[in-house]
Amino acid sequence: MTITETSASSGTTDPEALRGTTVAVVGLGYVGLPTALALWSAGATIIGVDTSDRRIAAIRAGTVDLLPAQHATLACVENTGDFRMTSDASALRDANAVVVCVPTPVTQDHAPDLTALRAACGTVVANAVPGQLIVLTSTSHVGTTRELLLEPLAARGLRAEEDVFVAFSPERIDPGNERHLPENTPRIVGGAGPLSTRAATALLGPTASRLHEVAGPETAEMAKLWENIYRAVNIALANELSDACLHLGLAPIPVIEAAATKPYGFMPFYPGPGAGGHCIPCDPYYLLGQLPSAKSAPLLRTAMTALRERPAQIAAQAAGLLDADGLSLAGARVLVLGVAYKAGVSDVRESPALRLIELLAGQGAEVSYSDCHVPALTVAGRTLTSVPDPEDTGWDLVVLHTAHPGADLGWLDAAPRVLDTRRRLPARTGAR
Repeated sequence: MTITETSASSGTTDPEALRGTTVAVVGLGYVGLPTALALWSAGATIIGVDTSDRRIAAIRAGTVDLLPAQHATLACVENTGDFRMTSDASALRDANAVVVCVPTPVTQDHAPDLTALRAACGTVVANAVPGQLIVLTSTSHVGTTRELLLEPLAARGLRAEEDVFVAFSPERIDPGNERHLPENTPRIVGGAGPLSTRAATALLGPTASRLHEVAGPETAEMAKLWENIYRAVNIALANELSDACLHLGLAPIPVIEAAATKPYGFMPFYPGPGAGGHCIPCDPYYLLGQLPSAKSAPLLRTAMTALRERPAQIAAQAAGLLDADGLSLAGARVLVLGVAYKAGVSDVRESPALRLIELLAGQGAEVSYSDCHVPALTVAGRTLTSVPDPEDTGWDLVVLHTAHPGADLGWLDAAPRVLDTRRRLPARTGAR
């Protein structure tokens, strides 16, 4: 069966929807693995391709970040012959469809880093066969699909819409959030032409709540950037306004909740220690890198600067809390509670906690951390291990960075000073 013959049943998890279709998923990380599991649940035979044998071993052992429902699915695939994993790229030639799910980070200078994506797309192009559908899901600059897939395929003599089908359908994976499973989330699809769009819709329809087709891959690429830029700007604004609330003696969260009662024109965003993970701190730079000058998009540039500087603001607030009691950061015993970039995951990529720990230690504090999801952490070349029972140690200051689901925070009532970076703890003496 070719992919264009597969029926699309958008919003379903019909285990027969993709029966007879072999799908290769390139990259089995936080996006690729859930994508592969969703496609398998819809009946597809899966070939998972990843360059890391360690990652493949971790998946087989089940020691990976997934939601409980996804872990249950992963346990099921072990007993079947239609979900295999390999580091051998030649396996791509056996697939009706190839879905590319590799990370697109930024460098320390905030420049887009396409190393992994270029390598993955080059491998996919080199192993492409006539009749194959190739779907790119990785967030990148506008024109990426054309540059890394359509043009190299044409150079090989494989013309889109005639020999192969190509589309961009950006991932919408929300790690740690059970409300936003892939099958409950709409997806955008932008094909190289109507046949490519139809083929991508047939493949992805059974794994999403609905599909929204756009004119081409460039529109879909820009839409993905727009989504995350919107979030970045509003998170920066939430941090700024929450600090203004504190200056005025107001608790920020009740103010946000009150504003959110307006049924139109408002969406609540909440303050925090900065922005971490794979999207907000990275994706906006893929657009900024395409704009004509450093003066383009001044609002976006200001927001990204504010997010980068947020850990320094938190460190200054920590120093202020201690100073109010006649103490100094130098020599203070400080615990950072939770270091993952968001609740419910073990991912520390771009986590503001890394910079915060570095800044606090740089001012002489004795910094420790505790996170049930992150047993060890390397900051500025120094390896730290999670404190298993933080409530049993006397801290001069506890900085609440990430509160994981089910975490017992009651012991913070006895802590002499608590800095709540998300402004959600009840107001009390020694807390901010």
